[in-house]
Amino acid sequence: MTIYVATTNPGKLRDFAAAADPRITLLPLPGLKEIDAPAEDEPTFEGNARVKAIYYSERMLGEIIMADDSGLEVDALGGAPGVRSARYADDVGFAPAEPLSTDERNNLCLLHALEAIPQEQRQGRYHCVLAAARDGQVLAIGSGTVEGSVLPTPRGTEGFGYDPLFLVPEFEKTMAELDMKTKLTISHRGRAFSALTKALAKVVDLNPTK
Repeated sequence: MTIYVATTNPGKLRDFAAAADPRITLLPLPGLKEIDAPAEDEPTFEGNARVKAIYYSERMLGEIIMADDSGLEVDALGGAPGVRSARYADDVGFAPAEPLSTDERNNLCLLHALEAIPQEQRQGRYHCVLAAARDGQVLAIGSGTVEGSVLPTPRGTEGFGYDPLFLVPEFEKTMAELDMKTKLTISHRGRAFSALTKALAKVVDLNPTK
């Protein structure tokens, strides 16, 4: 079975592919860049994942489309940045003097928000929710998390987003320091995809020989 993934992010595609069920072929959604994106204004990861999966499945009828929403939840910040992880700095109007990339701005914004929070209270998690839909109907949902904490300074050069700040305690390394093999085994996206596959198998036939 082929599932089309509604993302152009190579890091996400890599994480999903690493956890792929042998019965499933994952492909990027054709022409995604030419399709106007839906509004991502739901208050939860699941809400946004559902909206995107439904929206894109209505533009490629007959096929199963998978969409995700994911981000970093920090307990001391009430779950922020949460669903606004990719737009965190913009949302709070954080504008450092020097020109920085979006990821760098978001990371600095997070550190600024946590300035008064001691390290032992900086627990949080990466959270991903996936939705699979066909012809405008959601077929299955999968969720995955990775627990950790936010460091006061970035470490590592791999990954993207908040990876240089997110410490995975069992390895004593940030997500940006982990080797690719290890990272893929604990990925919140990989865990979400595994959960989605199990849920999807209950409603559709994943056997490629049929």
